[in-house]
Amino acid sequence: MVGEKVNIVNRKARFDYEVVSTWEAGIALAGSEVRSIREGRVSIREAYCKFDNGELYLVDCHIAAYAQAGSHVRLPPARPRKLLLKKHELRRLEGGVGAKGLTIVPLKMYNRGPYIKMEIALVRGKKRVDKRRAIKERDLAREQRRLGGRLRV
Repeated sequence: MVGEKVNIVNRKARFDYEVVSTWEAGIALAGSEVRSIREGRVSIREAYCKFDNGELYLVDCHIAAYAQAGSHVRLPPARPRKLLLKKHELRRLEGGVGAKGLTIVPLKMYNRGPYIKMEIALVRGKKRVDKRRAIKERDLAREQRRLGGRLRV
């Protein structure tokens, strides 16, 4: 159980947003939530982070209830969860969100030893033109891989 690797990635985030900077944060979780995450029963696609009284919370992250947990330990699947960062990191993130009009979204969730960690990013929304450019570049790279590295003009 200790050797299990958890790797949940928010692939949509890099498409919808331009990443300005990334941070590693711990998450305050209950034991049944950790077990559910290790089973891969979590969705961070719609999740985002917001400040409340100087603390950062993960909102709209859906962690399914652990099947073997008793009924008295069942928590709401989409409850806000506190992210654990140092004070100077929180101040820098709060300054970026407030002054520059940026937002904070989770990029991936993984385990580091016995702990569940989350990579969060300070991001700026992409315009429609930027998204089209990303699609075009992705399709060209796929075509080039398909042709074995030969560039077709």
